Amino acid sequence: MTSLFEKEAVQALLPQKNPFVMVDALFSYAADSLVSGFTADENNLFADSGHFSESGLIEHMAQSVALHTGYSFFLKKEAAPEGYIGSMKDIVINALPKIGQPIVTSVTILQEFMGITLVSVSTKIDGNEIASGQMKTVLAK
Repeated sequence: MTSLFEKEAVQALLPQKNPFVMVDALFSYAADSLVSGFTADENNLFADSGHFSESGLIEHMAQSVALHTGYSFFLKKEAAPEGYIGSMKDIVINALPKIGQPIVTSVTILQEFMGITLVSVSTKIDGNEIASGQMKTVLAK
């Protein structure tokens, strides 16, 4: 897969800044979905015993949702607001990626109302799902 933007341009769409950025690719975008990617290196805050940790995966999933919001505001030529994870549901982590192993995450918008967004998120390595769940995010007012 080829990212739509260079790594730095993708990161500019997020409110998080280095070293806390856990998304480095935007593969596709639609009003109701997004596909992102990330490859953790050994210096990543969530590197643990040669793997990208559970906490890192969850943060990557949340930042993928933030990337959807950031890109939608970019398209409107508006500054993206900050947001927060309101809740997580049915988070399942089946495997941890090795450091240097690319992950691909699909975000599907299930509901969106007044700055609250419910999404389904699935993270894969080589087409095999390693993590999934639902998240509710809330835009800061």
